Amino acid sequence: MEGLPLYLVRLVWLFLILVVLVLLPFAVWGDVFSGYFDLQNTSEVLIKPGRAWAWAVGVALLILDLILPIPGTMVMSALGFIYGPFAGGIVAGAGSLLSGLLAYGFCRTLGRPAARWIAGEKGLVRGELLFGGAAGGWLVALSRWLPVFPEVISCVAGLTLMPFRRFCLALACGTLPLGFAFAAIGHWGHEHPTFALVLSAGLPPLLWVILGPIVARDRESSGGIPK
Repeated sequence: MEGLPLYLVRLVWLFLILVVLVLLPFAVWGDVFSGYFDLQNTSEVLIKPGRAWAWAVGVALLILDLILPIPGTMVMSALGFIYGPFAGGIVAGAGSLLSGLLAYGFCRTLGRPAARWIAGEKGLVRGELLFGGAAGGWLVALSRWLPVFPEVISCVAGLTLMPFRRFCLALACGTLPLGFAFAAIGHWGHEHPTFALVLSAGLPPLLWVILGPIVARDRESSGGIPK
């Protein structure tokens, strides 16, 4: 990182520390969790308290994915296996959405002092400019498709005070297609995964292209005040 401004170096360090914190549970328990959470075992875990409450267990597991190496896509597939592609997709998308909101809210509310200590005031200001603009929405929407990055980007969005409305919309653009895609894979027994995966990868940027300008126009009409 030689030659980079100090504030940028410190901002990169903040990002790397978050990546390490997210990866740490995978390094410690990853093999155990990945070996246990196949489609059959995950479905059995979800319906253990009764089929009517499987959705609540699924949402809880998707939230716990923030701190434990639970394969979230397998939980989404199990929800599709139990409830079908539509109802399972709604639950899967809602659970993933709630997980992102909790990471964002926790870091926005409690993480700023630590982030300021690591990145410095100037680094945080640069981060706020990045996530407050169009690039922030793209980062949030596209990160849901990648491993590790959903948690990290949601945390950084909270630490840099990304406008709540922009974050929610970008998060929905990324999580809902992913939830429906993996619920469909679980329902149809992995017979046609390619179409669902391509659709879940292509819809987030398409949705953000359509909806992102709406948020931008709303922000401009309100004088640029974050919502």
